[in-house]
Amino acid sequence: MEKIEIKNKRATFDYEILDTLTAGIVLTGTEIKSLRTGKANLTDSFCIIEKNEAFVRNMHISEYEKGGHYNHEPKRERKLLLNRQEINKWHIKLKEKGLTMVPLKLFINPKGLAKLDVGLARGKKTYDKRESLKEKDAKRDLDRARSGM
Repeated sequence: MEKIEIKNKRATFDYEILDTLTAGIVLTGTEIKSLRTGKANLTDSFCIIEKNEAFVRNMHISEYEKGGHYNHEPKRERKLLLNRQEINKWHIKLKEKGLTMVPLKLFINPKGLAKLDVGLARGKKTYDKRESLKEKDAKRDLDRARSGM
């Protein structure tokens, strides 16, 4: 069985990740089948907490080709499975100005369950993004120099 791991590369570029958490995610049958083929996108998605429950919004899981009329809506709101203490702790942190919950990675664990790594994030300023690009370029140049030896 091949490893399914869908990353939100945009999140680490746009946000400074302060804390991470792994949550289960409630999916329908056609969603998990589509996910196992790797057809998901986390780019514009975000997480919210309302009524003591956590949800991920705007996460795109493509419709399953063989789903027929049982198929799911690609961008529907999906519930995250977190325990009460985690939800309460993060809800308090989210009330701080400038913090948000961002999905970082969607994967299937060895038991076959879909999991979502969620990060507590603060938005980066434009100059922070330039710094990130400079660090990335410097690391790439260093790796090239090492492999060339």
